[in-house]
Amino acid sequence: MEYLLQSTGYILQGGSVTIRLFFLTLLCSLPLGFLGAMAKTSKSRALHILMESYTSIVRGTPLLLQIFFVYYGLPLLIPGLRLDRFTAAALTFILNYGAYFTEIFRGGIQSIERGQYEASKVLGMSYTQTMVRIILPQTIKRVLPPVANESITLVKDTALVVVLGIGDILRNSKEIVARDFTISPFIIAAIIYLGMNYLVVLFFKRLEERYAVYE
Repeated sequence: MEYLLQSTGYILQGGSVTIRLFFLTLLCSLPLGFLGAMAKTSKSRALHILMESYTSIVRGTPLLLQIFFVYYGLPLLIPGLRLDRFTAAALTFILNYGAYFTEIFRGGIQSIERGQYEASKVLGMSYTQTMVRIILPQTIKRVLPPVANESITLVKDTALVVVLGIGDILRNSKEIVARDFTISPFIIAAIIYLGMNYLVVLFFKRLEERYAVYE
């Protein structure tokens, strides 16, 4: 029992990295996705082409490759640029998930019936008032399930930072496994990931209940 407690404590130390990366990614990628969606649905052809290229490149290449590119490639392309491992990982995750959230929000905005735009225009509402009061509340309700799925995936994807030698949950559990030749640390890590995802699911379930009024 004492061994399990010590192992769990050490693995949980890596949890701080996982949690920081998770919240930092969501905090930055959600607004990035929203702005990207607004750009893709705007009448500006240049913005549309720019965002289409961004989302196509990011969604069409592996996240692991993107991590390597940002950490090892960017300093070669930009002389003098120095990124620490966590910053490189966070930047990669933000850009990666920003692309996915862009497509999610774009789909949500375009799913709103065109008649609602026309009705708000008849009522004398500006484009901004229409978006804030009518379109966005309904969009949020519709995009919550896919955003929740991406958030669950994000929890699991944070384990990829092990390739940069960052001491997250997976790396710390691997160290114990290599040292003691036992599989129990992996089981502990799996339970921790499951617990984190349970909290994510619970949070988004409450949000869906809150926005159910817009059905």
